[in-house]
Amino acid sequence: MALIVQKYGGSSVANSEKIMRVARRVILTKKAGHKVVVVVSAMGDMTDDLIKLAEQINKNPEDRERDMLLATGEQVSISLLAMAIHKLGHKAVSFTGPQVGIITDAFHSKAHIQNISPGRIRKALEAGKIVIVAGFQGKTRDGEITTLGRGGSDLTAVALAAALRASCCEIYTDVDGIFTSDPRVIADAKKIDQITYDEILELASLGAKVVHSRAVEVGKKFNMPIWVCNSHKNIRGTLITKETKKMEEVVVSGVALAEDEAKITLFRVPDRPGVAAKIFQALADANVNVDMIIQNKTQTNSTDISFTVYKNELAKAIKVVQDNARKLGIKDIVCDENIAKVSIVGIGMRSHSGVASKMFSTLAKHKVNIDMISTSEIKISVVVAGDKGKVAARAIHKAFGLGKK
Repeated sequence: MALIVQKYGGSSVANSEKIMRVARRVILTKKAGHKVVVVVSAMGDMTDDLIKLAEQINKNPEDRERDMLLATGEQVSISLLAMAIHKLGHKAVSFTGPQVGIITDAFHSKAHIQNISPGRIRKALEAGKIVIVAGFQGKTRDGEITTLGRGGSDLTAVALAAALRASCCEIYTDVDGIFTSDPRVIADAKKIDQITYDEILELASLGAKVVHSRAVEVGKKFNMPIWVCNSHKNIRGTLITKETKKMEEVVVSGVALAEDEAKITLFRVPDRPGVAAKIFQALADANVNVDMIIQNKTQTNSTDISFTVYKNELAKAIKVVQDNARKLGIKDIVCDENIAKVSIVGIGMRSHSGVASKMFSTLAKHKVNIDMISTSEIKISVVVAGDKGKVAARAIHKAFGLGKK
């Protein structure tokens, strides 16, 4: 008998019909002889609706009160799923995150899990019950309700799986698994059967939205196998697991396209030690996430620095730079929102040469100019003009033979 943790997203429990479908799937797992813990998100767009409701009252609510409100969404889902399982003749019990001992730090809306005490879950499982837990939430050591931020229910599921020493964590969505690229952009993108933690972490950081990176990080730390499956189909999904020798044979596993970033360029920055550090420390202090950075030295004892940020943080980033421009000697600031970032990811890059050359020559063949380049051991990213992003992604996907045969 295995212990399996299953997670169902908002689209999987969006209405009563879908909740009954999830209940039947969970019961089938129980009937197969397994102990089952289920983590669920809020129904459909309920979290977004709650945010809109809050903004009708106060455009800038305090984070504590926002967490108190948003945590209610998952409570609706867990209770309804428990009722559905009861209706089908099986025992189930629902718990909030705080009720099962999920302890976090005090950073409201972006809390980090510090500890889980799953004794209450184990007791319910031993009593033969299906346990249903609200994702996305926990409590501080002082008893304050917190939420875990974007992808919080994925994180709850994988963290619980690790704490319970489950056999695996199954994350159910409305897609068949993880694909070589976004099927909405590249029609012949195909499902990947198996992918490493490192590869999916890179893809998640590049905009892939199937599994949140914080959940994968926990999976990697505790070597927890994570399955990504379709909640509406009985088909094999994608397994996220540790690296094997055979997996290195695949040079490129996926292509990612991000169209939610903007580029800021600082011209004629004084070329002396510490200036760049002060610029990016100021951005860090303002909680602005910087992605790619390029510095070009000029012939006038100055340098040009370009970096990318998320568009929703662009105004904040520009203000930070402007506030520091005079004292740091920055002569000019230019912003470009018309960019796209195209990336390839694959652990096979470690042992195969010519990957960058193939990527760049493919872009040249399709008359796509490269503005910025960033690399890591298993990733190459380029920034191109915004209207060339999809063209570039499709061309690279085809060049590396990632489409359906």
